[in-house]
Amino acid sequence: EVQLVESGGGSVQSGGSLRLSCTASGLPRSNYYMGWFRQAPGKEREGVSCINWSSGKTLYSDSVKDRFFVSRDNAKNTVYLEIDNLEPEDTATYYCAAESQSGTWCYLSQYEYTYWGQGTQVTVSS
Repeated sequence: EVQLVESGGGSVQSGGSLRLSCTASGLPRSNYYMGWFRQAPGKEREGVSCINWSSGKTLYSDSVKDRFFVSRDNAKNTVYLEIDNLEPEDTATYYCAAESQSGTWCYLSQYEYTYWGQGTQVTVSS
């Protein structure tokens, strides 16, 4: 059984930082890519960043570039999303997702992912 467990969300003031974690277990292949998505109330789910587990290649949406940083710890099967200079517009539920594959890239479309975590809430106050 595949499990993705997120942690690290919380309530912060504008300008603060958070680091979200997502630990994966049970993925059927040794290579996969993982993505971070967010969904604010009344809005569509948005892909913000992703990383390919074997190549380390990353991708960011234009809306978060230079403030969001994705990384991985192979030994812990964990992917991190560091968010700097938080803005009220970053308030959302953040989800990690994973997909097993053999390539070197990753994707920001939610339709490219099979496995999802339960989400962690990030609330930014001004």
